[in-house]
Amino acid sequence: MNSLAVITFSGWNWLLPACGFLAASVLILLWSYLAAPRGGLRWACLGLKAAALAALALCLLEPLWFGEHVRPGANLFALMADNSQSMQIKDSGATQTRGEGMVKLLDPASPWLSTLGDSFDVRRYVFDARFQATTDFRELVFDGRSTALAGALRTLGDRFQGRPLAGVILLTDGNATDIGDTPPDLSKLPPIYPVVIGSQVPVKDIALQQVSATQSAFEDAPVSVQADVTAAGFSGQPIVARLTDDKGKTVQEQTLTGKGDGDALAYRFQLKPERSGLLFYKVTVGAQQIAQSGAAPAATEEATLANNSRVIVVNRGGGPYRVLYVSGHPGWEYKFINRAVQEDKQVELVGLIRIARSEPKFEYRSRVGETSNPLYRGFSNQAPEEVQRYDQPVLVRLNTRDALELRSGFPSVPEDLYSYDAVIVDDVEAAFFSPVQAMLLQKFVSERGGGFLMLGGMQSFREGNYQRTPIGEMLPVYLDGPSGSPAPPPGGLRLQLTREGLLQPWARVRDNEADERTRREAMPGFEVVNWVRGVKPGASIIATLHAIQGSETPALAVQRFGRGRTAALMVGDFWRWGLIDEGTHADMDKTWRQMVRWLVSDVPNRVDLTVEPQPGDANNAVRLQVRARDAKFQPMDDASVSIEVEPILSDGATGALAKPIRILAEPALSEAGLYEATYVPRLTGGYRATAIATNSVGAEVGRAVAGWSVDLAADEFHSLKPNVALLESIARKTGGRVVAAGDLNSFVRRLPSMKAPVMEAWSFPLWHTPEMFGFALICLLAEWGLRRRKGMP
Repeated sequence: MNSLAVITFSGWNWLLPACGFLAASVLILLWSYLAAPRGGLRWACLGLKAAALAALALCLLEPLWFGEHVRPGANLFALMADNSQSMQIKDSGATQTRGEGMVKLLDPASPWLSTLGDSFDVRRYVFDARFQATTDFRELVFDGRSTALAGALRTLGDRFQGRPLAGVILLTDGNATDIGDTPPDLSKLPPIYPVVIGSQVPVKDIALQQVSATQSAFEDAPVSVQADVTAAGFSGQPIVARLTDDKGKTVQEQTLTGKGDGDALAYRFQLKPERSGLLFYKVTVGAQQIAQSGAAPAATEEATLANNSRVIVVNRGGGPYRVLYVSGHPGWEYKFINRAVQEDKQVELVGLIRIARSEPKFEYRSRVGETSNPLYRGFSNQAPEEVQRYDQPVLVRLNTRDALELRSGFPSVPEDLYSYDAVIVDDVEAAFFSPVQAMLLQKFVSERGGGFLMLGGMQSFREGNYQRTPIGEMLPVYLDGPSGSPAPPPGGLRLQLTREGLLQPWARVRDNEADERTRREAMPGFEVVNWVRGVKPGASIIATLHAIQGSETPALAVQRFGRGRTAALMVGDFWRWGLIDEGTHADMDKTWRQMVRWLVSDVPNRVDLTVEPQPGDANNAVRLQVRARDAKFQPMDDASVSIEVEPILSDGATGALAKPIRILAEPALSEAGLYEATYVPRLTGGYRATAIATNSVGAEVGRAVAGWSVDLAADEFHSLKPNVALLESIARKTGGRVVAAGDLNSFVRRLPSMKAPVMEAWSFPLWHTPEMFGFALICLLAEWGLRRRKGMP
């Protein structure tokens, strides 16, 4: 902001004499020119002589030119230069890089630097991920992996708070890596004058803008990778995207044709990983020119290759996931589900099947001294504590881990039930579960975060009297309503996926809607249906059952319940689907596997590890959070947690950088059972973190694995054009303006007249200057010359 100068008068005591002199002079002039010939010349001469006399009268008042300017050397001025890798870009048509041009601009012999130093105490800084002082900018090597512009400005404001900092000249391309949607706090800063380094003309380059990986329970292609690519200068040329695994093996490759500058190309890879657990993949893009002779493609020149690859992480789970299947009687569903999940090595199905109900003792004629159920007669072990009594149901345990698992029937304590990831209940009445077991099953879903699925049958849902029970409360359907169920029409009810069901990969068998419709039309009609009044708010209907007349009822509904999820399959004879032929049997098995995978996909473990990137952190630091729980899934406050971090697919990972490091996690004050640690990656690539939690006696509670990827150049080379809009916003908010590099000399010369923290006054007498008397003399000579030319007296 300019400091305006003003005119003051110190000879006010001469005001009356000056006015009298001027009035008398004007009257004499008027009288003397009355005799002159009429015309415009007479009045021009009169005006010139009056102006000369007025200037002489004004000198009697002693006019002074008064104002303020910057006190030399009393104010500070900051000079900041960008040292990031983006300054290595060579703009289109340029003979030198941005950094080389900026180095010439900052040459100590530059006139604008000398002019700036005459009036200000200049402080010089370079910034990238760090902010450091310099004396002559020799530190500018342009190897910074990020541009922490907001952090540099914040550090500058804190460093000079309370000191006379007059302004900041900022030399950068504006491609900040630590400024997201929230603008930086500029309240502590003086006017900032950005100097944009770089050209707005697009450069020839291919860039990976964004890469994302999504996972689903869809068995054929459970992982989808989306890569968005922008290309400038490659219109009509083939651009190849390649997906490779952590062994360097090419998984998939796609080629698209380049469009106009800035237009995005979308690559989509769908794959089924051969391994489970934490997997790393690398996406690489590049342009190729195909030789006419069929020779190998030749690489095409780009402005930079730093934005051509990205590492992504896919967590396929470690398992094994344990699912408890509870049935009221032997049936087809357990056979088919067990056979289906046997192909999934990460799922273990444990069966608890009742083969006989509990019966009163007097209904059996037992031998003298026999206390056990006669069904067990002939078995060698007849110890009273080992066999089931008359008043207990006869249960069969299948696929148990050891002889003690489920020995007492359905679990009654959290330690036993919480060892499973999901529970499937099939055709068993609510009275099978004691009130304690029913409440425990509800907590298994809501607090432990497990999955729950109820299958249809003659003793399920409303027919099993689950209404107004803890188990019925967590189902996604309403069980109240009129008693009795309508009979299915001839041919049964046809199952149809809803629009929501088609959008859920785990509910489909085919990867497109047309094939899925054809597959459903070949399914048989179902005749055993549990009718419900409707679904609860927040629940989703995945499939419905349709009669020929057009009526429908929910067939499969799901919902979130606390930390877990519940599902209700109202079909009681789903097994009919697998009896048609081998193809339909394979489709049914795939459906069961996908449904079970969905049921256990988000179930937490006793030890969980999450990775949280720190927004706006120029060093790409991440916070590693470990949640440790005991056998009852309650937070553990006395655990010891260590985290081992190992680089995977990292560029330049050699020596000490390639070795895993172990860090200790500290308890967090915000949450019980939460332990945190911060890790700052030093290389671009993927990272695997393994958290190990031990209890107070040193025994291992559990371990968890998580991964993330770091691309230090992703934000730095996100755009190769200077971010002029950001720099203009910074200048506007601080009262500065954007300065062109060619205007630095003239701009710096104006700086001493602008507002600064420390100013000094100056005054200049106008009344005895040659200009003032020269003006009066010129007016008199002009008047005399006009008169002589026209022959006036």
